[in-house]
Amino acid sequence: MNRQRTLRRPCAMIAFLLVGVVFVVLSPSMSAQAQPHTQSLGGLWLTDGYGELIEFQGDELRSFEITQMSCLPVGKVMRKSGAGTGKEIEFEEDGDVDRAMPGSSPKTRWLREDGSVSSIMLRRTGSKPQVCGRTLADTPMTNYQVFWETFGENYPFFALRNMDWRSVDKKFRAQVTPTIKQEELFRILSDMIDPLHDAHTFINAKSLNKRFRGYRPAPDPMQKKSAARITDIIEKQYSREGLRDFCNKQLQFGMLSASVGYLRIQSFDSYSDDKEFAKQLNALENALDSIFKDAAKWTGLVIDVRINGGGSDVFGISIASRLANQDYLAYSKVARNDIRNADRRTPPQPVIVHMSHRPSFRGPVVLLTSADSVSAAETFTMACLDRQPHIIRMGANTQGVFSDVLVRKLPNGWSFGLPNEIYLTKDGKAFDGAGVPPDIEVPVFPADDLANGHDSALNKALELLKSKDK
Repeated sequence: MNRQRTLRRPCAMIAFLLVGVVFVVLSPSMSAQAQPHTQSLGGLWLTDGYGELIEFQGDELRSFEITQMSCLPVGKVMRKSGAGTGKEIEFEEDGDVDRAMPGSSPKTRWLREDGSVSSIMLRRTGSKPQVCGRTLADTPMTNYQVFWETFGENYPFFALRNMDWRSVDKKFRAQVTPTIKQEELFRILSDMIDPLHDAHTFINAKSLNKRFRGYRPAPDPMQKKSAARITDIIEKQYSREGLRDFCNKQLQFGMLSASVGYLRIQSFDSYSDDKEFAKQLNALENALDSIFKDAAKWTGLVIDVRINGGGSDVFGISIASRLANQDYLAYSKVARNDIRNADRRTPPQPVIVHMSHRPSFRGPVVLLTSADSVSAAETFTMACLDRQPHIIRMGANTQGVFSDVLVRKLPNGWSFGLPNEIYLTKDGKAFDGAGVPPDIEVPVFPADDLANGHDSALNKALELLKSKDK
């Protein structure tokens, strides 16, 4: 999956940063940065949503994960030496660069990680929340409470997922006793969120070597298990001269006919051995230059994200820009920012697809999707919705998870994740839960296709693009 504030793998202590970057068009509230306030950054700041307390102290950025009953320090990042302009300060951790930027007043700042498509607003506070003065013991009940409170204060989809979170508490709290074994606590926490069927929820208990991840049951779970067979079918039966690998084999390209290209995107992540985001983006842009160098000769393009676990939204926007004929809105992002009301949200931050002037393709495109198109594969699909001419989506609904993953820790050291954001179309529509639907439903590698070496969706895509070429 990845978008855990995922460049898709953000470290837990800066998980709150997993949003925003170069393709952002600032919202009205952010446009006030044109006349920034440069008062000292030092001191305490609360995030608007995201449940974080940030402390800037000298060259350090310290973060605390807070709920009504907990305040857990999760580490620090250091100021990047010799970097930043007078108006922004850069902090670096393992190649990830986080930028603190001026807000519209001395009491606000913006925090953004390179590789994300939105920013987090910070509001200055005079003191730490009272709960930060308490010591939280590592007991089964405190671990349960932090888990339950974090979901209760940040998860925006209880109504969508038909879950009463307080009823869940009534069912499971009594099962958490002082002598409960860790394995049983892990089972309880997993059972609490399993009915959400949300692929952006997880629990990672390293001390037990156990991990739980939610997922929406697919009608046919055969596809991911048959990935090698699927690749073999596409390479041998459809690609004229095989598929060429790019970006650490995360992208593959070939020609399906003399004039129809095929771009398979395995993920929106790990495009370079160097973890630095700028290097990853540069690897992608160079790959796209090679892929699209002869695109003027094409009559059509098939893009395949049917098996794609996600990654960085920025990479999806970058690819979409190579298809654009004009600038347009990809989507807007909001985050839940009221611990009591799941319907209260931050102001929308629009994300724009800018038409690229590098090698591109402006003609007919078919996009293949499935329930195994997850996270950034889905935001990429959203980024294609308003491209003109219309990109025809074919296959099955995507998985239905869009938010970056808010990664948190329990007192016992386990980590867990949940979504807290919503991605919206220009009409205010979200696709969480159900996923982005195709324009044309086509079976996604049914058993007959696998047995007979066929790809029904590719056959249909080629048929459609051939008809458009007449």
